Amino acid sequence: MSMNSGFEVRSFKEIDSTNTYLIEEAKQGARDGLVATAAFQTAGRGRQGRTWEAPEGSALLVSALLRPVMSPDEAHLVATAVALSARAAIEQLSGLRASLKWPNDLVVEAAKIAGILGEIAPDAPGGSDGSIAVVVGIGINLSTEGPPEAKGTSVLAQTGSAPSPDELLDQFLAELSTRRSMLDEPEGRAALLAEARSLMSTLGSQVRVTRQDSILEGKALELTDGARLIVLDDAGERHVISVGDLIHLRPR
Repeated sequence: MSMNSGFEVRSFKEIDSTNTYLIEEAKQGARDGLVATAAFQTAGRGRQGRTWEAPEGSALLVSALLRPVMSPDEAHLVATAVALSARAAIEQLSGLRASLKWPNDLVVEAAKIAGILGEIAPDAPGGSDGSIAVVVGIGINLSTEGPPEAKGTSVLAQTGSAPSPDELLDQFLAELSTRRSMLDEPEGRAALLAEARSLMSTLGSQVRVTRQDSILEGKALELTDGARLIVLDDAGERHVISVGDLIHLRPR
């Protein structure tokens, strides 16, 4: 256990899932700023319940428990803050400039370099100040590109070298510490959204969004104040999307 940029970091050689660990800790009342990192996850999770694995030492696998003062409807912004912090950390250490792909993947052109999963911790006690417990996990590809079907890339593949997981963790937490307080105030959340909008390759793109019961195609127009995506379909109807698998389509 160590302290880093105001965060309490618990490091594991192997764990089932850093997100699962922090959700359980949140239920027990763990404080804001608890971070779990692992060299290897045996049951790493992605969005839609997918499994995610990386060879030991080939990726930064980290989750953070944050308790921002906000409505649960705005919880998407916590994952946005993590995505922005990770992107900035990668650029600081390698010069590589990734963009955001909605909801919170990091991509280099069309190739995924990091995946992010944000979860409101169920049954975790909230604060008397109106805070909520949110766990956000991220896996950043340093020297692994993942299985071929993932269509991924890595810092190594893009630049010829890569920082160590510990180096990237330090820079990531330094970036996150500057964005953490922004989540508590409307002005700060607006600034995070502005940063995300400026770096999101999804906006203005033709997209296909697969949801549980439907598939939607159209143009991604904008992010709402809660970081949901507004898509204009071919019939001119606007849809506000909270969750779904999204791919960018070739321009028509």
